Amino acid sequence: MAKLLHPKATAVWLVDNTTISFKQIADFVGMHELEIQGIADGDVATGVKGFDPIANNQLEQEEITNAEGNPLYKMKLKFNAAATGEEKRRGPRYTPLSKRQDRPASILWLVKFHPELSDGQVGKLVGTTKPTIQAIRERTHWNIANIQPIDPVALGLCKQSELDAAVQKAAAKKAADGEVMTDDERRKLVSTETSLEMEAEPKIPTAIEGLETFSLSDDSSDDDDASDADFTDADSFFNLPGGDDEDEQPR
Repeated sequence: MAKLLHPKATAVWLVDNTTISFKQIADFVGMHELEIQGIADGDVATGVKGFDPIANNQLEQEEITNAEGNPLYKMKLKFNAAATGEEKRRGPRYTPLSKRQDRPASILWLVKFHPELSDGQVGKLVGTTKPTIQAIRERTHWNIANIQPIDPVALGLCKQSELDAAVQKAAAKKAADGEVMTDDERRKLVSTETSLEMEAEPKIPTAIEGLETFSLSDDSSDDDDASDADFTDADSFFNLPGGDDEDEQPR
């Protein structure tokens, strides 16, 4: 969608040269109605020269005429075919110099925890090239021994919403191709907000795997007998063996 050039200067020109209401001008230039009133009062945009939107091929005279005749009419920016798609970002994502050294760590994290992502998706998320991604996948990168995987969201290389969207898209493509995902891969498709709200699943240690069906028998009858036992004297309490009376007498 095309955007208006010099909105404040255009507002100044419309205030000085038309009888359009402040609300209509504010809606057209993307400013607040009070700012337009401030321009008319001379409190805002002092010294700003008016920018003629008609002479600069941004607005048709017919739009101004319609707006002056109808206070509810909303003026529309003149269509410019050359400006179509200008809001879309072209080329690879720009990464600041201070964060470029963190890209290998983020690539390794994506390759390790989201292998379903293609090289193109990883490149768009962190702003890198396919040869670099391939080198990290094959562990042939010159500094692979010193690279530790770090979440690109934590590094500020991409947004969590962008990562979730890429993962969901990769999962849909994988499902369309007929590939079956494992449980671990399916868990990775859950967004961060959802995963934080989920309860942790109980896990069985591998050392006792296969013994989960066995349980220690709870013999309640033995406990009852033990509780009913008489421990009034020391011999019965400590279960001491009885001795001969002759051995107990001093010699």
